[in-house]
This record gives sequence, structure tokens and C-alpha cells, in this order.
Amino acid sequence: MIEVYIDGASAGNPGPSGAGIFMNYKNGQVERHSIYLGEMSNHEAEYMALIHALTLCVEQGIHAASFRTDSKLIDDAVEKRFVKKEKYKALHENAMSLIDQFDLFFMKWIPSNQNKNADELARLAIRKNQLS
Repeated sequence: MIEVYIDGASAGNPGPSGAGIFMNYKNGQVERHSIYLGEMSNHEAEYMALIHALTLCVEQGIHAASFRTDSKLIDDAVEKRFVKKEKYKALHENAMSLIDQFDLFFMKWIPSNQNKNADELARLAIRKNQLS
């Protein structure tokens, strides 16, 4: 089963944002994705990191994945399949429709010090955009 670490970051809230995705295939192969997201809040960036990672898995035909996030908002919303705030409902529904395409899907909250690869990739996306 593949492990996928995700993180969203914003330079300001809202501000320039990025998504970081670190995919560990458990066979020595890893993938790193650093995606600039534009202007959004940190929570929106976290959702976009999840959606981008889920999309990558679906496109690659991955049907079993264990996701890791340091966002309590994302972990709780995925576990409960519910989000309170109206502004996140469309993002949440998009994520749930992608999750439903998996045979096995797990989400686990981890402390931020265990999510450094994804965090660095999210921040790199913001820095690369600010340099251009």
C-alpha cells in the first residue's frame, strides 16, 4: 500500500499558497510534487493538497493508499465525511468523490515534524512562484 504525505501552506491567510505531496511507494520509489495554488487560505490549501494527491493516485490506478496529514481539519472532515463551514463544502465533496474511487483508503493525522517532506514541497511551490 502506498503512503501519501500531504500539506498545504499559505504565505498569509489568505495569501500565495502551495501544495506539497510526497508519495512513498514502499519499494524504494518516491514521487515529489510541489504545486502552486494561487491566493487562498491555509485550510483551502490543505484541501487542495488532498485533492491533488487523490487525483494523482486515481490517474495512476492506485486503489489502496494510506494518507498522512498534519491538518486536524482535513483528518476530522475525512473521518466524519462532513465539514461544517460552507466555504469548504465543495472542496470536501470533491475529495470525498475521489476517495470513494479507492478500494482501501486510510487517513491518519501526524504531527508536523513527521510531515517535513510535504511541508517543504508546499513551501517550495510558494517560493518558486514569488521568484518568477
